[in-house]
Amino acid sequence: MLQFLASALLRLFGWHAIQGLPKFKKYVLIGAPHTSNWDFIVGMMTALAIGLRFKWLAKHTLFNNPFGPVLKFFGGIPIDRRVRSSVIEKMTEMFNNSERLVLGITPEGTRSKTEYWKSGFYYIALNAKVPVAFAFLDYENKKIGVGDYFIPCGDIDADMQIIRNFYNAIKGKRPDKQGEVRVRRKEYN
Repeated sequence: MLQFLASALLRLFGWHAIQGLPKFKKYVLIGAPHTSNWDFIVGMMTALAIGLRFKWLAKHTLFNNPFGPVLKFFGGIPIDRRVRSSVIEKMTEMFNNSERLVLGITPEGTRSKTEYWKSGFYYIALNAKVPVAFAFLDYENKKIGVGDYFIPCGDIDADMQIIRNFYNAIKGKRPDKQGEVRVRRKEYN
């Protein structure tokens, strides 16, 4: 019933959901571009509509309200970005200890324009030896879904080029807030 309702709401608002989910049991799902609060709402409706259950990382302050338990029920994992912690190691361990796991991350890390993407998603996938799938929100064409995936080879420059090629033509709700698809080379070394 919930899946039908989510599909109907997406169609009502003019969205077309692309159902290209990878057949893997475990993968990192990156979502971009992330330029609006609407991204979360439309993204979660799409996940319900296409039957995608996933865990997702978000800043801990989103969970400090009455909706915190609901967000956790829908897969939210709070991350306190003020505390230097081993999120990559924790998430890698979560993958290693799970039979099935899809971990959603918005590598831009914020709705504001950023100079660099956060590279944690890459190192989680590389260390856990799982693919990276590309979730997208194309507001210009009202298309949303999972379009492709790749398996990181360890050459971050080559792998980021694959990601850049995929997201190059996709426009967020506020294209002026989209940053370039790139990471700092030494961020997690």
